[in-house]
Formats: sequence, C-alpha cells, structure tokens
Amino acid sequence: MDMTQNVWRAMEAGDIAGVAAISDAVHGRFTEPAEVYRERLSLYPGGCFVLEQDGALAGYLVSHPWTRRSSPELGQLIGSLPQPGETYYLHDLALLPAARGTGAGRSGLDLVERGARAAGFADVTLTAVHGADSYWAARGFAYVDQDDGAAYGAGSHRMRKTLPG
Repeated sequence: MDMTQNVWRAMEAGDIAGVAAISDAVHGRFTEPAEVYRERLSLYPGGCFVLEQDGALAGYLVSHPWTRRSSPELGQLIGSLPQPGETYYLHDLALLPAARGTGAGRSGLDLVERGARAAGFADVTLTAVHGADSYWAARGFAYVDQDDGAAYGAGSHRMRKTLPG
C-alpha cells in the first residue's frame, strides 16, 4: 500500500525557487523564469498552490482570471490581470514524476475548478503542451477553435472546460 502523503497548500514567496526548479525539471523548453511565478503569486495568490509530498515540494499549480482570446506569452510578465476576466486560466499544473499517478493532478484540478466557480467563472481554459492535450481531454477539456499557437508554438493546444452548474 502506498503511504505517500500529498498535500496541496497555498504557495508562498519562499516556494518560488522550488517552483522554478520543478518547472525546469518538468517543462524543458516550456519552462518559465522564477519571475513569472513570483508575479502570478503577487497578482493572484488565491490561484497559486504547491504540492508537498512527504514534506518536500513535488508540484505546483498557477491559475488566474484571463481572457478567452489568448494565452499569456510564455516566459513573459503580464503586469496585471484583465478586469473583468472572461475565463479562469490554468497557467500551469506541474508534477514531478514521483507525484504522478497519486491523484495529485485530479486534486489540483479540483482546486482550480473550485477557485474558478468561487470567482464567478463558468469555464477554465489552458494551453496544453508536450502532448498533454490527451490528459486534459480525458478530464473534460475540449479544443478551442482558435489555436493561438504563437504563445507556445507548434504542438500547443488551447483548451476549455465548461464547469457544471
């Protein structure tokens, strides 16, 4: 029996170096500098979480209000959030290999969906990379007609999930 303890908690400024290290390990050419995570935490702390697995950082998620027309540019600061936002954007959910297959992804997505509903949004959008579109499709996300691949390049897919009720 797996006794691994996964706990999502609010991200704190002291977590940023660990978050950036996880991004580097998981995302390859899609990684983003620590400043991006620091800014998102500053702009929308209620949408930023880290996963602790047996006391060590094993993942993170960043989400915030955004527009339906585009994805934030990869690796770029955004300065401010749109007022009002049109959708709840799952900027990133990254898990180290040891956290995959433990239910951490599902519980992280649950956090995002609860946050979206609490903020009054009817849907969640994201940009899938590295072939992750099949993962997101299995969780109810559909491909968006206008693929703005400019933000993340070839092989990226904008996806949206309408939230129930």
